Amino acid sequence: MKNIVVIAHDSKKTELVSFFKEREEWLFGKQLIATGKTADAVESEIKKIPIEHLSRGRYGGYNEITGKLKNNEIDLVVFFKDHEVKEHHIDIQLLLDTCNINNVPLATNTATANLLIIGWIKKESIEKLKLKNA
Repeated sequence: MKNIVVIAHDSKKTELVSFFKEREEWLFGKQLIATGKTADAVESEIKKIPIEHLSRGRYGGYNEITGKLKNNEIDLVVFFKDHEVKEHHIDIQLLLDTCNINNVPLATNTATANLLIIGWIKKESIEKLKLKNA
């Protein structure tokens, strides 16, 4: 797992930032990719992990992420979204559908994000152990 997309609607930004701040040591060697205001929020709290800034979601950021998903540039998506229908809901739905089509793990809450990241860390550890013993 190298490239992790992190997105949060305004009502969920604090939750997302807290989630990753508490797990910052898990992110070493990873690249975070985020839409506009989410990138700013995460970067203000997590200084040691590089973050690629994309456009704000409603201004093309969701479509930029969808393109990266289609090009197999993303390993995991963490998207803490609220439950209101947004004017750009079609872009959001396309992003979520592209995760499913391209078999990219998608977490929309802290419990799932935690399990996905722990699973990836475990998988990477096993792969390193196999290479070492080969």
